[in-house]
Amino acid sequence: MKIVLIGTGYVGLVSGACFAELGFDVTCVDKDLDKLRKLENSILPFYEPGLSDYVKKNTQTGRLRFTSILDDTISAAEVIIIAVGTPCDSNTGRADLKELYAALDLIAPFLDENKLVILKSTVPIGTAKKVQDYLNIEVASNPEFLREGSAIQDFMRPVRIVIGTESNVARKTLRRLYQRFLSNHVPIIETTQNTAEIIKYASNAFLGMKISFINQIADLCENCNGDVRAVSQALGLDNRIGKEFLSPGPGFGGSCFTKDLQELKLCAEKFEAPQGIVSQVLAYNNSRPLRMLEIIQAAFEGDFRNKTLAILGLTFKANTDDLRDSPSMKIISLLSGLGLRIRVYDPKGMESASKTLFNVVFAGDSYEAIKDSDGLVILTEWQEFKSLNLERVKRLLKAPLIVDLRNIFSLEDMKAKGFTYYSLGHSPVNGRRYA
Repeated sequence: MKIVLIGTGYVGLVSGACFAELGFDVTCVDKDLDKLRKLENSILPFYEPGLSDYVKKNTQTGRLRFTSILDDTISAAEVIIIAVGTPCDSNTGRADLKELYAALDLIAPFLDENKLVILKSTVPIGTAKKVQDYLNIEVASNPEFLREGSAIQDFMRPVRIVIGTESNVARKTLRRLYQRFLSNHVPIIETTQNTAEIIKYASNAFLGMKISFINQIADLCENCNGDVRAVSQALGLDNRIGKEFLSPGPGFGGSCFTKDLQELKLCAEKFEAPQGIVSQVLAYNNSRPLRMLEIIQAAFEGDFRNKTLAILGLTFKANTDDLRDSPSMKIISLLSGLGLRIRVYDPKGMESASKTLFNVVFAGDSYEAIKDSDGLVILTEWQEFKSLNLERVKRLLKAPLIVDLRNIFSLEDMKAKGFTYYSLGHSPVNGRRYA
């Protein structure tokens, strides 16, 4: 089967490389000629573990190609997958579909009834039906569930596949596309286009709710001398709940959760089915950076005069270089207006951050950021930070103060090593209570 994939962003490039790895003939189409030249040489526009190897391997074998030319490419294809961005419109708060319809206009002249268009882009409920009418050709909704930092594993070992179409012909084509996974008994949800679109939004909304829930429980634990780690462990052992997304932190970020929850909220209002829980999750998550600022201020007893702060972590999560909607960036922005000196380090986010952060010093590594600082704040859960030599950290700091907003260290270690340690969902170790 020949596949044309429109868009070489995160979803498009990962999907294209993985379909090629499965043995399909894949052509990725993009209008950015400079990006295409780099991709042909296996130079990726973003960091994702394992993706570079897939791109290089399948480009060399000829199963994965990159082009800006549509006519012959689409004419030879059986399946055209749309994976362009649908960012949040800053004026309306709705998903911006300009890129989607620009892509549709480009491919429309080369389509016929023997081809299937698949929407992988996250789109508002009802979009696939509208696109089907717009193109006058069969269109299926096939949402992606890729997590940044583990996208290759998520694609190659899916927990479910969702197919939204009422056409038996389209359903058979999608089953051939995912035959390897179906042979391995991966559950397949065959439903309507609208329902497939709802599944995508509902999945992200539920995960966002789960993150906000454990963060609120962490707030409770801090105020009543509880232990959020024990709470999280107990909740996770309940099969009805599951252990994923139960780690407290500074709030969710990235390119998907906030915009998808916002779109679900607005879509639901349009269909006169308000999603009160989703609205509350958005509001709470937006307030989370201010709560993190309060904890940092309490650790310094509200006095940042002539202080230097080391910050580890810029990206919204580990194993990505993505700064979009990153809680870390929001917290640093709040701190930068308080008159203290800030040194930052992140394994993958430094280059992008240097374009938007101007009142900080970018360190060469974790220890350079920590040296002679009055305290350390951890904002992202990179393995590199979990593996820090704490004895060395203590020697380098002016005072043994750590504010860990990802709970990457154990309370017992911090107490034994003599750190003043603030984390989420506990009373401070060797430190005072905070509001």
